[in-house]
Amino acid sequence: MATQLTAADAKQSLTDHVTAKGAEIFCKYGPRIGWPELPRLLEDRAYVRYPCEVVFDAALLQEGEFAHPEQKGERPEDGFTMFVHPLFEAQLERVPALVLYQLVALNYGEFASSDDAENFGAAALGLTRDEYYALLCECADQLGTGSDPEMMMDAFPPGGCGGGGCGCG
Repeated sequence: MATQLTAADAKQSLTDHVTAKGAEIFCKYGPRIGWPELPRLLEDRAYVRYPCEVVFDAALLQEGEFAHPEQKGERPEDGFTMFVHPLFEAQLERVPALVLYQLVALNYGEFASSDDAENFGAAALGLTRDEYYALLCECADQLGTGSDPEMMMDAFPPGGCGGGGCGCG
């Protein structure tokens, strides 16, 4: 008799997969992934499914977004531009954390969630999920909108933190 997989099984499988991929990134590019390591990671098709370049430009970002991938052509294989808010051009040490969060949307599209992005980024940087989330909140708070990091990815359902800040301490 065949085992019937549920949507919850599929979700757990994706969560396990992105967390494992993040841990592999940490082993290959860590223990510290900074700005110098980011271009090599973005070229590694084992971890970044499609070509991706980072551009510091807020023109295509929504209010409160620190980064967002935009498809370059009609097909994902044409590549993506990862737009990062120009504020972070002066904080290059934070850019890998922002890009890692968005790579889950680039790699898995609508199937991924903000939880998957947090698990992936935390594992890739060798942080706990709470440490990574706090880092994302610090970055979001710099944009002056009190944004929740979950709002940073269109593929993810928007969250809200209310009170003018994300409140993650």
